[in-house]
Amino acid sequence: MSVITIFSGTFCNTEAVMKALVSDTGRKLMTDRDIVERAALLSGIAGSKIERVFSPRASVFNKFTHEKERSIAYLRLAMAKTLSEDNLVISGFSGQLIPREIHHVLHVCLIAELKFRVQRAIKALNVSESEAVKLIAGQEEARAAWIKALWGKADPWDAKLYDMVLPTDKKDVNALSATIVEHADSSVVRTSARSMKAVDDFMLAAQVEVELVHEGHQVGVSSKNGVVALTINKHVLMLNRLESDLKTIASKVPGVQKVETRVGPGFHQADIYRKQDFNMPSKILLVDDEREFVQTLSERLLMREMGSAIAYDGESALEVAREDEPDVMILDLKMPGIDGMEVLRRVKATQPQIEVIILTGHGSEADKETCMKLGAFAYLQKPVDVEELSATIKLANEKIQRSRASR
Repeated sequence: MSVITIFSGTFCNTEAVMKALVSDTGRKLMTDRDIVERAALLSGIAGSKIERVFSPRASVFNKFTHEKERSIAYLRLAMAKTLSEDNLVISGFSGQLIPREIHHVLHVCLIAELKFRVQRAIKALNVSESEAVKLIAGQEEARAAWIKALWGKADPWDAKLYDMVLPTDKKDVNALSATIVEHADSSVVRTSARSMKAVDDFMLAAQVEVELVHEGHQVGVSSKNGVVALTINKHVLMLNRLESDLKTIASKVPGVQKVETRVGPGFHQADIYRKQDFNMPSKILLVDDEREFVQTLSERLLMREMGSAIAYDGESALEVAREDEPDVMILDLKMPGIDGMEVLRRVKATQPQIEVIILTGHGSEADKETCMKLGAFAYLQKPVDVEELSATIKLANEKIQRSRASR
């Protein structure tokens, strides 16, 4: 039997179509939530963090942590394992991870005109027309970003991405289901030895990708008949050494017979390929309203393999802490608006796992005592020696790692 994937716009009556498909075919429904849960079990990464890859906004720390790339690698592995099953309907973003070489998968797009979608949103959520339009635009942005990241196409509804594009505002639910079933039952998309071999290739590529991201590498991975191709898409200062490292890692994966490396179209771009060292702190939030100081500090930390993001006021710091969950916060006390002491108090009340290092030029012994009672990891005075700060950050990171290992 074939597998059906459904990618759709919001408020396109997708749920009703899915329900009819499952009823008409007896297929098992797999949603993004199901695939995320499988990826979480494989990776040990919280499902809530993996789900963030479907958002158009990447974490401010992603250029240092590559959490998005790691999550996608495990989603691919989860999807590859899912395709060992049959008779499925896969709904949502995750179906786009399936290579088009797997021919027993029917890729369906459900979409409708904006007017139809707006009216459904108004009725479902009891919102105004302008609010409905804004909501749909935001959700459309997420879909466009996902398609752009995976396929390099700006239009998520590009007909070239699908076997079928069906207008849910032009046909009723039963007719839509019947059309999909008819095509899913055709000989063109039936399971074959060739198509199942493509699933095996997908599985091997996913396993290699996971091993590479564990070692801090982000490259394109494909596989065919045991031959794995690795595509490097950023400029590399020592290409031969990188190729040797990549081949060594990939060759250890069971089933890999040969590893080939190549450079992709992004090889000559300005970004320098940087292997991520996961033992170094890379989710550091610097909070200080002295812009020149904090920007220089960020650069000096990066030279020591420590990635950081910057917030220039307390409000921004709390927002980043809430949305992007830094591991370590370097916090000034004297700032306009919400001061550092209040930021420390709120962070420790709501996210006690974040280690906060106070770095201030205006504090007193009384401030130090208060900060330490509130849960600060350390209290340092400006001007600070960057080596002393680096050592303190590493100690905070070690505490975080011990805490995580004990859970």
